Amino acid sequence: QVQLVESGGGLVQAGGSLRLSCAASGRTFSRYAMGWFRQAPGKEREFVATISWSGGITRYADSAEGRFTISRDNAKNTVYLQMHSLKTEDTAVYYCAAGLTYSHETTMTSEPAYDYWGQGTQVTVSS
Repeated sequence: QVQLVESGGGLVQAGGSLRLSCAASGRTFSRYAMGWFRQAPGKEREFVATISWSGGITRYADSAEGRFTISRDNAKNTVYLQMHSLKTEDTAVYYCAAGLTYSHETTMTSEPAYDYWGQGTQVTVSS
C-alpha cells in the first residue's frame, strides 16, 4: 500500500508559478513511476506529466510541455510538479499517482496504469 498526499496548491494569477508536492509513504517509493493528472470542472481527468522511478525519463502532455517540470527526490519519497507561466485553463484539481514498474525507465501516461492516487490539491489561476 502507498499513501500519497499532495500539497502546494492555491490561488495564483495568470503568468505566475506554483510548485506542487506529493509525499509518499508505505512501500518502496523508488520502485514506482509517478504521475500528475488534473481534472478541471466539468471535464474528465487528464494526464499532465510522468517520471520514471529513476527520475531519468519524463513525459509531458502537450499543454504542460515547456511550462511544467516534474521531478522526484527518492530520498524524501516526494515527487514535485513545478508549474510556470500558469494560465486560467490550468485551473483544476491536481492529483499525483504511483504505479509499480519493473524498469527504471518506464513512464506511464494512462490512468489505469497507476495503482495509487492522492486526494488532490486545488490549483486556481485567476485572470
